[in-house]
Amino acid sequence: MPDTTSYSRLRIDDRSVAWLTLDRPEVHNAFDDALIHELNNHLDQLFEAVERDEVRVLVLGSEGKHFSAGADLNWMKRMVDYSFEGNLNDSRELSRLMHRLDTLPCPSLCRVQGAAYGGAVGLAACCDIVIASEAARFCLSEVRIGLSPAVISPYVQRAIGERQMRRYALTAEVIDVTTAQTLGLVHEVTAKEGLDEGIESLIDTLLATSPQASRATKALLADVAQERDSDAIRERCCQVISELRVSQEGQEGLSAFFDKRLPSWKPTGNQNDSSDKQNDDQNKESRP
Repeated sequence: MPDTTSYSRLRIDDRSVAWLTLDRPEVHNAFDDALIHELNNHLDQLFEAVERDEVRVLVLGSEGKHFSAGADLNWMKRMVDYSFEGNLNDSRELSRLMHRLDTLPCPSLCRVQGAAYGGAVGLAACCDIVIASEAARFCLSEVRIGLSPAVISPYVQRAIGERQMRRYALTAEVIDVTTAQTLGLVHEVTAKEGLDEGIESLIDTLLATSPQASRATKALLADVAQERDSDAIRERCCQVISELRVSQEGQEGLSAFFDKRLPSWKPTGNQNDSSDKQNDDQNKESRP
């Protein structure tokens, strides 16, 4: 009989928040070809769900003490006997996973509760926002065993910069969470018991934004990162804001602002109401 073991799960709650969870705590959520295949399938489903407006935010997390130990040891043993072509196919599947996670149209959060080693650093770098507990630590450990953080390097280097990438990719030093935040890999650090509260707070913040504007902004920022400043990118920026202003959500957002009411996409009773009031007060002060 075929192996039906599942190493991950995908759940979409009634707020249109998707929870993609690595579920191999017995091996610290290390990933192998089977888990990579599962995650790619889940991401294919998520792309379709975002397209149908069924998902607004993704939370990537894992079960157990650690986020992920990186590559599974048994998988690595098998790879020793792979041909060049076999290793190339494996690498391409991992590359597809990173690219799909990085280009998911909706905002993505990464929940890091403990160690994130090797390719797991890439998973974090591909998410838009990383929230980590004070127990989290990171390591680009590949060179210790004669390998390289090759597939994840575009995403991690973008997150921490070329100069810092050279150090940590070449030394395989363990990066504590405070340093990871300073480098730009982590956005927010919480106490261990406050991690889920921090995730929920950011979910509320993201759900208060326009879904259409969030997707358009994420896509635009990806283009800007590639080309920076040019006639073409400046025109692209003008096109995006003009399209949003005349769109249904853009019109709704502006009307709600001037009518002093919540826009249609924002859940009532949102925990960010107090911050919204503060923002509104600031807006009033800035108006003539």
